[in-house]
Amino acid sequence: MEREEDLMSGIEDKVVAITGASSGIGEATALLLAERGAKVVLGARRSNRLKALTARIENAGGEAVCARTDVRVRDDVAGLVELACERYGTLDVLVNNAGVMPISPLDDLRVEDWEQMIDVNLKGVLYGIAAALPVFRRQGSGHFVNIASTAAHRVVPNQSVYAGTKFAVRAVSEGLRQEAGDKLRVTIVSPGFTRTDFAESVRNPEVKARLEESRDTFAMPPDAIARAIAFAIEQPADVDVSEVVVRPTAQV
Repeated sequence: MEREEDLMSGIEDKVVAITGASSGIGEATALLLAERGAKVVLGARRSNRLKALTARIENAGGEAVCARTDVRVRDDVAGLVELACERYGTLDVLVNNAGVMPISPLDDLRVEDWEQMIDVNLKGVLYGIAAALPVFRRQGSGHFVNIASTAAHRVVPNQSVYAGTKFAVRAVSEGLRQEAGDKLRVTIVSPGFTRTDFAESVRNPEVKARLEESRDTFAMPPDAIARAIAFAIEQPADVDVSEVVVRPTAQV
C-alpha cells in the first residue's frame, strides 16, 4: 500500500503554471497541487480572484505567485512562463486550462463567440506551447497538460464550434506528444460536465437553461479533474499519461 509521502513525491517542489486559474478546474488544481507541495504559478484575467487564491494558498503554507494573464495575448502567456522561471528557476509543468464555452446553434450566427472560443480554447493552448516548449527543450524535461473536453470525442447540437476547438486541442496535443521525444510529457485531460461557471457566457437563453439544468443535476465537482491532473503529474518521469477522460456516471 502506497504511503501519502510516496504519492506526494512526484508533485512536491515541482513548479506548475496554470492558466484559467481563478475559478473552476484551474482553481481546484492550484489548491490541490499546492497542498501536495508544488509551487504554483497562476494566471487568469480576473486579478482580484487570482490574488485572493494566491493569498489563500500562501496562508495555508503553500507557495504561489500570480500574474494577470489573458491567453488570447501571446505576450501574457509568455510572461506567465517567464515569471515561473524568474521566481523559481524552472518550469516543470504547464497546465493549459483556460477555456470558454459560449455555445449556441450555428443559425444564431454568433460569430464573435466562435472567434472567442478559437482564440481562448485553441490559440491559448498554442501560445502556451510556444512559450513553454523552448524552456522544456533547454531543460531536457517538462510536461504539458492540455485541457480538452468530452466534446472533443463526441459532437452534439449547439456545440459545433466548441467541439471543433477541443478536437483541435486533442490533435495538436497528440502531434506534440509524438514530436516531443523521450524527455517531455504531454497529457490531454478531457472533462465531462463539471460544476463551473461556464454557462455564464452562453447568450442563447434556451441553451443556457438546459446547460444549467444538467450542471445542477449531475455535474462533477472541479476537484475530480484536479485529481486527474495530479495523477498525470505525479507519475515517474518516464511514464506519460497520454489522455484521461473524466465524466459523471450520469453523463451519456
